[in-house]
Amino acid sequence: MAVSLTPLAASEIKRIIEEQKLEPGTVLRMAIGGGGCSGLQYSLGFDTEYDPQLDARFESNGVPLVTRKKFALHLDGTIIDFLDGPTGRGFVINNPNYPRGGGCPGCGGH
Repeated sequence: MAVSLTPLAASEIKRIIEEQKLEPGTVLRMAIGGGGCSGLQYSLGFDTEYDPQLDARFESNGVPLVTRKKFALHLDGTIIDFLDGPTGRGFVINNPNYPRGGGCPGCGGH
C-alpha cells in the first residue's frame, strides 16, 4: 500500500466529511508537486471523481484515498498523521522517500 493514514488522521478526515455533509463516495485526494529546496509540496482535498485509468486508490482505516498513478511510486510508504497540540493543529505527511530539509547549498544545505 502506498499511502496510509494513522487512526487519528482517519478519524479527523471522517469528522470533516460528516461535518461538511460531503456527498457519499467522497474520497481524500492527495497530490504532490515540486517544492525546490524545501522538498515536495503535498496537497490534500476531497473529491468525488475517481478514474481507474489515471488514479491509484487505497483504503486506510476506513478512509478511501486516491492519487494520480504517476504520484503513487513517489508516495510509497507515506503516512498521513494528524496533530492537535499547543504548537498547532493539522495534518502531517511523512514520506520516507523524500526526507524533509534536503536543502541545497544556496539555502544553507539544511
